[in-house]
Amino acid sequence: MINLLKPLSFIPAILMMYMIYSFSADNGTTSSDLSYKVSEQIVVTANQLISLNLSNEQISYYKQRIHYAVRKAAHMTEYACLAVAIAFPLYVYGIRGIWLMILTGSICITYATLDEYHQSFVAGRTASKKDVAIDSIGMILGVIVVRIVGWTGRMTVFRPRRKRKRRK
Repeated sequence: MINLLKPLSFIPAILMMYMIYSFSADNGTTSSDLSYKVSEQIVVTANQLISLNLSNEQISYYKQRIHYAVRKAAHMTEYACLAVAIAFPLYVYGIRGIWLMILTGSICITYATLDEYHQSFVAGRTASKKDVAIDSIGMILGVIVVRIVGWTGRMTVFRPRRKRKRRK
């Protein structure tokens, strides 16, 4: 039964790829508007949490200042999540160590490259080598998370039990 369910472990990766593709299909204005909204929400939330008492002009200023970082952080986060969604099923299939990193990295970088190529056909968007590099950083972070979780699991929860010596 478990072997029948193993292929289903790739569903989160497929959904993540669909989500990334959907964001990339947005035209430049829609994409920029979304990241500006996120930037504004970050500034407004920080203003409320830290009691900065920023004016609307100051909120607008800081929103502009963090917009680029928010966009690039979104790239990293998307590809960190994609790497996790790809690496965990590969881990389930017994791929470990350097091969896990190579295979996950190859899939993610190939997808990032194809996604940037796809963006070159969308109005107001361009393909960017820098974005592929940023996506790669996210992928590396995602693989590191999987390696840490896998190692921790093997050392704790899924560690083989030691046989107890019987006393006579």
